Amino acid sequence: MNARRQPLISGLAAAAATTLALGTLAACSTSQAAGKDGTYDVVASFYPMAFLAERIGGEHVHVTTLTQPGQEPHDLEISARQTAQLQKSDAVLYLKGLQPSVDEAVAQSGVKTKIDAASLTSLEKHGNEVGGHAAVHDTHPGEDAGARDPHIWLDPVRYAQIAEGVGKAFEKGDPEHAADYRKNTAALVEQLDELHTEFRQGLAHTKSKVFITTHAAFGYLAERYGLTEEAINGLDPESEPSAARVKELEKMARADGVTTVFYETLVSDKTAKTIAKDAHLKTDVLDPIEGITDESRGTDYFSVQRANLKALQQALGAR
Repeated sequence: MNARRQPLISGLAAAAATTLALGTLAACSTSQAAGKDGTYDVVASFYPMAFLAERIGGEHVHVTTLTQPGQEPHDLEISARQTAQLQKSDAVLYLKGLQPSVDEAVAQSGVKTKIDAASLTSLEKHGNEVGGHAAVHDTHPGEDAGARDPHIWLDPVRYAQIAEGVGKAFEKGDPEHAADYRKNTAALVEQLDELHTEFRQGLAHTKSKVFITTHAAFGYLAERYGLTEEAINGLDPESEPSAARVKELEKMARADGVTTVFYETLVSDKTAKTIAKDAHLKTDVLDPIEGITDESRGTDYFSVQRANLKALQQALGAR
């Protein structure tokens, strides 16, 4: 997403974070020894990839996540220890273009099964404005309209497409348990289809179709459900908006009946709250689900997505 930015944590903190990340494993990832006892050893780049691996793999996989919970995934710089672990894995599941250090490590590795989630669905070019308004407006000066938006997991339909691709890759890589992978994939896709229906029905009738976010993470979701996302920043969550962009957002909020400015937990909420205060708007959390922490409004992808749906319904005046 932005290969030029420096990591948020220092070398010492990175070492500590790596140790924590390697020890913080989900239900089917309970020990460092796992993966050497016959289970399929999968390294996932960050939470949305790990969630798929765990749900599809079930008891047959050992999943290790490279990104520590609470760490902004775009800033990840993987350690030598993590690189060595990746080299020894049976499969790596990542999203090319999101984390440059992971892309480089995967490209240089000899891992037999490399699963790029970006290749399993379609990516689009998104800027600060995505959805209904963007269809008729010209690109705003300075916005990154030429960038491929990697936030595909926030659209349940695209996420289901990725799940199907991951399932097929697991079947090929570990054919002994192919039937279970196929069964688990089908169950997960069914749940994602149900979530899609909840979003479609829950956002079908709203007073407003426009919402403001800190950065352009929800473009695919907006397009899927007939909404318009207006992002304070572009695809880079830490870029600073211009004064013209802030003024434009305040004008648009009045014209389109916007009530709420959404921010997220892993980046600063200062700009969002400043804009909200100046425009006399509320603030709330819309979670891009890049990791699950104590501050998340749920314990997994599905529960946080449903919290996002509730927040959107309230902000948009769902009827």
